[in-house]
This record gives sequence, structure tokens and C-alpha cells, in this order.
Amino acid sequence: MHDLTKGSPIKVILLFTIPLVVGSIFQLLYNFADSMIVGHTLGEQSFAAVGATGSITFLILGFAQGLTGGFSVILAQRFGAKDTVGIKRSYATGLVLSIGVGLVLTVLSLAFLRTFLTIMQTPEELIEQSHRFLKAIFGGMIATILYNYLSNSIRALGDSRTPLLALIVAVILNVILDFVFILTFKMGVFGAGVATILAQMVSVFFLFWHIKRRVPQLQLSKNDWQLLTKKESKRHLQLGLPMGFQASIIAIGAMTLQYALNQLGTEAIAAQAIASRTDQLAMSPMVNLGQAISTFTAQNYGAKAYRRIFEGVKKTVALSVAWSVFFAVILLLGNRTFSTLFLPEGSEGIYKMAFSYYLINGLCYWILAILFVLRGFIQGLGKSFAPTLAGVMELVMRAAVALIGLHYFGFAGVAAANPAAWIGSVMVLIPTTYIVVKQIKVAMVQGV
Repeated sequence: MHDLTKGSPIKVILLFTIPLVVGSIFQLLYNFADSMIVGHTLGEQSFAAVGATGSITFLILGFAQGLTGGFSVILAQRFGAKDTVGIKRSYATGLVLSIGVGLVLTVLSLAFLRTFLTIMQTPEELIEQSHRFLKAIFGGMIATILYNYLSNSIRALGDSRTPLLALIVAVILNVILDFVFILTFKMGVFGAGVATILAQMVSVFFLFWHIKRRVPQLQLSKNDWQLLTKKESKRHLQLGLPMGFQASIIAIGAMTLQYALNQLGTEAIAAQAIASRTDQLAMSPMVNLGQAISTFTAQNYGAKAYRRIFEGVKKTVALSVAWSVFFAVILLLGNRTFSTLFLPEGSEGIYKMAFSYYLINGLCYWILAILFVLRGFIQGLGKSFAPTLAGVMELVMRAAVALIGLHYFGFAGVAAANPAAWIGSVMVLIPTTYIVVKQIKVAMVQGV
């Protein structure tokens, strides 16, 4: 475990972030491999069918990821405060709640899966394959949720390397299983979904094994389960649920975007699927820095090391913005290379739409860089209202621009919905950051 309350703030943030970035690269390699295997072996239609499921997956799994992320903030604050009993209490509570929520989400998502696809007006030629893929993903959702909870819990204690090892194992296994289920067993897109879930199950077993051997702070005895109380569950849900709903609110905006794209046909969906994979590559370091600053803030907030928090946030914002500008330049210069990675024999129309997406979004990545850091900072303080409100602003801006842009500008108008959403979010996060910093400085003067 690593104490983030000691040493140079930017140094410990970077050391914590590096394994997260490497993990994201491996995750992206899986996403790339998965997309390339589907695109190269099953064709454009199957590729588009999987791409059309992204916003629905984000709606359900995003909620679960936000929920477990909220639980881990409490865990990190207690680790920073050196509250040994509180750490075990938080871990046990979060584990039970994660499993419970996972079971409920599995039942609900499978029951309404086809309804989601119909509401999204998924093209008729894609809907069956999209349904099969999502059935596999949501059927094994509990493995995904447990992986996220265990990884977040271990990171909350300052260890970002072990979740990386679990991810590497899962990614390698995932790619192997993709070939087995798609090429050997001819299971199509359903096989791609099954491969993902089985690989995540292996990573869950690995993380439980690691905790049992190496993480005494999270090792629970029979007596530790008596620490579960209604008050403790309420405290975790008060932070976890808003963070989960925040992710879902953002996902609803993404669904609106997908709805607009579905009106433009299969080529537009395929172009969006290509561009969204590239977006993941751009966003990963920014997302990881946001995760790192959240854990850094939570631990130091628990230790009441407020000046360290301010210094860490400032330097992390600068680093994240620098990355966003660098990647935007690379993306625009090599746009065709990025596109052909996923769909080497796509139509010229797909490539042109993908480039317009790169241009519109790439020029605004710096706004997204600020968004992730400020949101992570505020969440690390245990405050959920402002990030949720920022999520609402994202929804409103993304939905409005997507629908209006669709009518007047076609694909380019829909592509502009993301930058509009980012602007809406930072309009909430920047003034909130100013207010929160001012409140903390007053507390510092008062010696609280």
C-alpha cells in the first residue's frame, strides 16, 4: 500500500497514475483487438452492431462504476486518517452493496434489453446482433462490478499496480478467447461478449487472492462482518448513488447522441464506433489523472493536508491539458491511420465522417482535460452534488446540440454534442472548485 500524503504531490500523483495509464493502454489494446477482430472477421455490419451498444452499456455499467467509485472515496479518506477499523467497515459495506446492486442491475437490464434497443431506434439490420452482444455483457455484469469495486478499493489504499496486473491478465485472456469464440466456435458478437465476461471473472479471482495474501487492511474475519450497520450503508450510498447517477446521466446524454446517429444510418454508426475508440485513447490519460487526483485528494483530506491538495490539483491540470493538446495534433495529422486500424475496408464516407469527428472533438480535448481533474478533486472531498449537477449539464447540452445539430448539420452537428457537453460541465465545476477551495482555506485559518 502507498501513502499519498507524503512526498512531492506531483511525483506521487504521477507514480500512482502511471500504472493506471498502462492499464488503460492494455484495456484499449483489448478494445482495439476486439473491434479489429469483429471488424476484420465479421464485417462492417457486426462492427456497427457492437458500436451501437456503447451508450446502453455505459448507462448500466457506468452507474455501477460510479457507485463503486463513491465507495472507494470513503475508503481512501479513512486510509489517509489512519482509521484501521473504519477501513474494514467501509470495505465490507461496499462489497455487500456492490453485489446487491449488481444482482438487481443484471435482472433489470436483461428484462428491458430489447426495449432499450428499440427506444434507441437501432437499425433493424443491427438490432439482433446488438441484442446478442449485450445479453452476454449484462448476463455477466456481476463480474464487471466486482472487478471495479475490488480495483477501486485497492487503489484507495494507494496501490495502482495490482489492478494493472489483474487487467493485463484479463486483456490477454480476453483476446485469446475472442479468437476461440469468434473464429473457432463461430459464436459471432455473442462470443465477443462472453470472452469479455470470462476474462473479467478471472481478474476478480486474482484480486480476491491478492487481498487474501497481501492486503491485511482488507482481510475480513467473521467479527468484521458485524461492523455492517444501517448507518454505514447509508453513508456509502449517500456518496455512491449520486456518483452512479452522475455516470448514468452522462450515459443518457450519450444515448441521445446514439439516437441521433441512428437516424443517419449504418455508415454514421460505424464512423462513430471508430471515433469513439480513438476518443478512448485520447481520454485515458485524462481519466487516469482524474482518478489519481480523486484518491490523492481523499487521502490528504482525511489527513487534513490541504495545501498538498491544492498543489497537486494545479500541477495535474497543467499536465492533463498538455497531453490533450499533444494528442489532438497527432490525431489530426494521422486521422486516416487511426480510422483504418478498425475498419481497413470501410467506405470513403465513413472515413470522412470520422475525420470531421476528430476535428470537432480534438480541438476541444483541453476542456475535457480540465473537467476530469476538477471532478476528481471535488469527488475526492466526498462531495457529490456538484459533479451530479455537472452531469445534468452534460446531459442537457449533449442532447440539445445532438438533436438540433442533426437537423441542421447532419453528422458534424451530432459530433459537436460532446464538446458542448464538456463546456456545460466545466461551467459547474469551475465555480464549485473556487467555492470549495475558499471553504477549505477558511477551515485552515480556523484550524479545523
